[in-house]
Amino acid sequence: PVSLLLMQRDATVTIIHSHTPDPAAVCREADIVIAAAGRAELVDAAWIKPGAVVIDVGINSVEDKDASKGYRLVGDVKFVNVKAVADKITPVPGGVGPMTIAMLLRNTLLAAARVAAKGGGGGGSAEIAAEREKEGLPPLTGLH
Repeated sequence: PVSLLLMQRDATVTIIHSHTPDPAAVCREADIVIAAAGRAELVDAAWIKPGAVVIDVGINSVEDKDASKGYRLVGDVKFVNVKAVADKITPVPGGVGPMTIAMLLRNTLLAAARVAAKGGGGGGSAEIAAEREKEGLPPLTGLH
């Protein structure tokens, strides 16, 4: 999870959950907000410190009679309201999704290049497991 990646870089990370008292007040202290609540437009401008960076990971469909499909996609953040307060904000759709795909493709290409450079025969599961073990990484479950 991104929280662990940030902590490895010495960031102070606060996780808000459904039982956090006054989540808006806790959120207002953050310089970076990563919203992944699973609730459409939960995070409003009052939750955000002016100048913060907001990364909306959520994707929800909400009824919209004016839309051709009868619904529209929104994030966990009220984009229009929060955009007025935040320095930067990712849109939904079109924000983190394309970046996720790009990074998955990049990592796949890098892994294939590493296997090819080592003279690997196509990166079978035994080769991947051996490479992970050599790098001190835990085994992947489900490899046969």
